[in-house]
Amino acid sequence: MTLFGSIFSDIREKTPLVHHITNYVTVNDCANITLSIGASPVMAHAEEEVREMVAIASALVLNIGTPDTLQVERMFIAANAAEKHGIPIILDPVGAGATTFRTKTAQKMIQKLSISVLKGNTGEIGTLAGKQAHVRGVDSGGVTGDRAEITCNLAEKLGCTVIMSGGTDIISDGSRTILCENGHPYMGRISGTGCMAASVIGSCAAVCPDYFSASVTGTIAFGIAGERAAINAAGPGSFKYHLIDCMALVTPGDVKQYARILSV
Repeated sequence: MTLFGSIFSDIREKTPLVHHITNYVTVNDCANITLSIGASPVMAHAEEEVREMVAIASALVLNIGTPDTLQVERMFIAANAAEKHGIPIILDPVGAGATTFRTKTAQKMIQKLSISVLKGNTGEIGTLAGKQAHVRGVDSGGVTGDRAEITCNLAEKLGCTVIMSGGTDIISDGSRTILCENGHPYMGRISGTGCMAASVIGSCAAVCPDYFSASVTGTIAFGIAGERAAINAAGPGSFKYHLIDCMALVTPGDVKQYARILSV
């Protein structure tokens, strides 16, 4: 776990390019949080350039928050290019479990693509694990069963790192499982924090091939930024602006010192 601080330092030293194909609700938030952590965001989805952009990127973040058939096709094109160039793919299966289209799209992605990190809320991850879960729109309604066990088993099955976000975030690669309690309730009261978290994790994965450690680092750092943003926020609206500022001010030492994690 000594990697935490060094991963954060490497992002700011190397400024990796993180390619996003994400949803139109939070695309600007994802770009800004990526810049704040020290990486470089690019949002490219046109079929004419997506392969070329992936070829110069260090990570690919896919988010199905506002899916349509063309966008999904281009996600597969981008992901196949990412596999060819050996860069990590971070998938945020937003709304999996809410509609048949989203659920089948996410299921096809985890079956057909070499996903490095799968990050979703309790309902989304529960759905993809084949458990009884409830998703209303893009909000989690919970899952039947032990959250840590579900996350660990799905990670082992898929051969990737799985993050189940919630009041306590659970991160597992099937053999290692971490509970992370960094964060603040305001993070669940504005749109985009889950999408932003995927960008932060993608930035960490861009510089560290141990995607479990990268995921833990990104989750801790984003949670610390949320805790600090809430101190001077009058409410959810101002919290969002403080969040970006606080993300930019988190240091490698903070990630090690203020992590609230537990191995299980």
